[in-house]
Amino acid sequence: MSEKPIATISYFSDVLCVWAYAAQIKLDELRRQFGDQIRVEYHFLRVFGDVAARIDAGWGEKGGAAGYAKHLEQMAAHFAHIDIHPQIWTKNVPPTSASCHVFLKAIQLLEKSGDISAAPEPRFGGKSLFEEAAWCCRLAFFRDLQDIADRTNQEAIAVKLALPLPLIRGQIDSGAAYAALCADFDAKEKHLVEGSPTFLLNQGRQKLYGDVGYRVIEANIQELLADSGERASWC
Repeated sequence: MSEKPIATISYFSDVLCVWAYAAQIKLDELRRQFGDQIRVEYHFLRVFGDVAARIDAGWGEKGGAAGYAKHLEQMAAHFAHIDIHPQIWTKNVPPTSASCHVFLKAIQLLEKSGDISAAPEPRFGGKSLFEEAAWCCRLAFFRDLQDIADRTNQEAIAVKLALPLPLIRGQIDSGAAYAALCADFDAKEKHLVEGSPTFLLNQGRQKLYGDVGYRVIEANIQELLADSGERASWC
C-alpha cells in the first residue's frame, strides 16, 4: 500500500507582523482541512529586528509610531477575527522581535528533541505546544499590549503552558536557539523570501507572500497532494 502524500509548508513570519497575526486563521483552517496530510515547518524573519529603525524608515514622515498605529487600527477594522489593542505601537513597544524568536526557537528545539510533545493538542484547537506558544506571543503583543521582547513576559507564557523553563533557558544559554534562528535567516536568503508572512511550498518552487487568500493556499496544497511527484511536467 502506498503511503499517503504529505505536503510540507515552510512558513516564514515575524511575531510582530500584523499580517502574520491575521494569517493565523489560515494556518488553523489548513490544519482542520488537511490534518496529517500537511507538515508545517516554522521559520522566523527579522522584519522587526530593529523596531525603531523599521518604524522610522516606513513611517518617519507619516506620523511615526502613532501613524503606524493608526494604520493598524484601520487595517484591523477589515479583519473581525483579530483583536488589536488601541495603544499598540505607542506603549510598551518591544525594541526587537529577535528576543521572542529566540525564545520560540528554544521551544521548537525541545519539540524536535522529543523533550516536549509535537502532537496536536485538542485543548489548543489542534495546535502543538510550540504553535500555541507562538500564538500566545502574538496575542500578548497585539491584544494584551505586552512588551513581548521582555524575557519575563515570555517565560510567563511558558509557565501558563506548563513548558519546562529550565530546558528552554538551557537552549538559549547554550546558544542553540540563536543558531536555529540564524538558520532561519539563511533559509530566508536561500529561498529569496520577501517578507512576512510567506508560505513556501514544493521545496521552494511555490511562494505565496503577503495577504494571500485562503483559497489560493488551499488550491496549491491540493495540487501538491494530488501529484505524487511521478507525473511529468507538460511544459
